[in-house]
Amino acid sequence: MQSLVAFAKTLGPARLAAMGAVAAALIGFFAFLILRVTAPQMIPLFTDLPFEDSAAIVRDLERQGVPYELKGDGAIVLVPKDRVGRLRMQLAEMGLPKGGGVGYEIFDKSDSLGTTSFVQNINHLRALEGELARTIRSLDRVQAARVHLVLPERPLFARDRPQPSASIALKVRGRLEAQQVRAVRHLVASAVNGLKPERVSIVDETGRLLADGADVDVIGGIGADERKVAYEKRLREQVESIVSSVVGSGRARVQLTADFDFNRITQTHDRYDPEGRVVRSSQLREETSATAGKQGEVTVGNQLPGADQQGAATQDQSKKSEEIINYEISRTTKTEVIEGGRVNRISVAVLVDGIYSRNEKDELVYQARPKEDLERIAALVRSAIGFNEKRGDQVEVVNLRFAEAPGLVVTEQSGWMSYFQITKADIMHTVELVIMLVLGLVVFIFVLRPLVNRIITPEHIAALTSAIPNASAALPAGAAETPAIPPAPSETSKKIEIAQVQGTVHLQSIQKVGELADRNPHETVSIIRQWLHETP
Repeated sequence: MQSLVAFAKTLGPARLAAMGAVAAALIGFFAFLILRVTAPQMIPLFTDLPFEDSAAIVRDLERQGVPYELKGDGAIVLVPKDRVGRLRMQLAEMGLPKGGGVGYEIFDKSDSLGTTSFVQNINHLRALEGELARTIRSLDRVQAARVHLVLPERPLFARDRPQPSASIALKVRGRLEAQQVRAVRHLVASAVNGLKPERVSIVDETGRLLADGADVDVIGGIGADERKVAYEKRLREQVESIVSSVVGSGRARVQLTADFDFNRITQTHDRYDPEGRVVRSSQLREETSATAGKQGEVTVGNQLPGADQQGAATQDQSKKSEEIINYEISRTTKTEVIEGGRVNRISVAVLVDGIYSRNEKDELVYQARPKEDLERIAALVRSAIGFNEKRGDQVEVVNLRFAEAPGLVVTEQSGWMSYFQITKADIMHTVELVIMLVLGLVVFIFVLRPLVNRIITPEHIAALTSAIPNASAALPAGAAETPAIPPAPSETSKKIEIAQVQGTVHLQSIQKVGELADRNPHETVSIIRQWLHETP
């Protein structure tokens, strides 16, 4: 302890304060490194949260004592990675996040005993709007949704009932396709009693009208343009899939155009078959008649009463037969209703890239595809689209070199490396730890160690240490000078003379150092101790 106190007295107050500051900075720096390295990895618990849900989640996390971080103005809540699954299950049990709206849970906390029917209807409307908004928000590309329903009551003594309607405001990521907009309309219409899809209006966050009912056609409620686009997209994907499997992914471009006829045609055909006669009715009529009389001379005597009439007796008979047959001629009536949406013609243009190979210099060399390959690709395309020559379909397959060469194909890791399941977050965390470790070593070696050595060395000891190598310069001029030695005739004698001169100089230096050690014994002991500590 006496040696420690004596050593502290030799340092002085200024150096002790500097040593305390350096020690505090060192402790703070390494404490930061340790805390940063041992801190748990934070990952998002929920994202895109409204303020109500974010506040409720933070309140529950504080109650449980779970560390958390907020980003994106409270829209993102981050928690330790090892507790994400359990926290999500606990919050789901509590009904969090609610989605920023009121659902059917509004009836769980209300006192229905003293509630009027008007309040119950309003709560039911709010709950229905909230549940629809949550369902729509669960769809892909939909970030936020607001639903407004108009459910009019049927007036008394009225035969016609007003139709309900709905308006939806969406905040989307990117842009919704026509099919997705139609799906939202049918989703809302199916959830509300009596609501028709054409009575649902949809707008996005920019105020652009996505659906207003004007684009609805009689063909199954699908717009004509939408049906044409969907048909072309489906055929284009089929052609791209089959062509890409031959020429490679991304090495083919397909453009397809379909000409539709949306006119509705009604045709009626009457066909009579003369060979297909059928007896509908038959009528047979026969008549027979007979008349008797005498033929002779007509005189006055013959006409008198009692006179004997003389002459030959005659008799007439007649027979008449009549048959009426009515036939029913076979008749076929055919009525055809041809709905709109017929394909008149399909035109397909396929552009394929050539073949790339590497030469001896490991350079990509382009080579055009043979004509036989193009004909086979064209045959595959015709089969994929249902080619009809009578309809006027056209298929063109052209081989041209693309502006961009094919990139390197990145294959997925296989074998034992695939079992580690290293994610991007794990890699970034490891890189951060390595950087912190390297930075700590650099600060310790190049900053702290020289600074500590400089602080703990007293000024007069440093001066004495620096004076030892320069002791020869402090000697008298006469002593430092050596008499001129004539050149030796041999090389060995020259080396001996140089060694003698160096020995004389070292002897004088040792004598000077001994005198300084005799005058300053304590400083000499400190220097020797420092040398012993620094010696590896």
